Amino acid sequence: METPTREGPFWDVMAGRVPPPPAATTLGWELLHVDPAQGAIEVAFTAGEGFTNPVGAVQGGFLAAMLDDTLGPALVATLPPGQFAPTLDLHVQFLRPARPGRLVGRGRVVRRGRQVCFMSGELLAPDGEPVAVATATAYIQTTER
Repeated sequence: METPTREGPFWDVMAGRVPPPPAATTLGWELLHVDPAQGAIEVAFTAGEGFTNPVGAVQGGFLAAMLDDTLGPALVATLPPGQFAPTLDLHVQFLRPARPGRLVGRGRVVRRGRQVCFMSGELLAPDGEPVAVATATAYIQTTER
């Protein structure tokens, strides 16, 4: 995988040139590590009490959003300026309940074509055990500037 220039939407947010997306802010998104050459990323999220269902576990839709906000940036960090990759498909498997607090997402690009890319990842509880795993497909497209 090519090493991208440090320009584009992902890098603009990381450098503070533009604010993070509102969804990332809501989820408490924090970059821990990114390796664009390998298409890998590690991020953290803060699951607040407002994310819980009636039994006190983090509602699955929030976990899916966290996984989408892990896998997408793993790919977007590899793209040159003027390209973006919206998610076409996201398949999530919930393994056990997640409680409010810090969750860590790990994602990687599994296969990248010219336009279609496949990613996979996991969301880990504070004990290091996965609470959910996901695979996704994204479509690289040119954005207008």
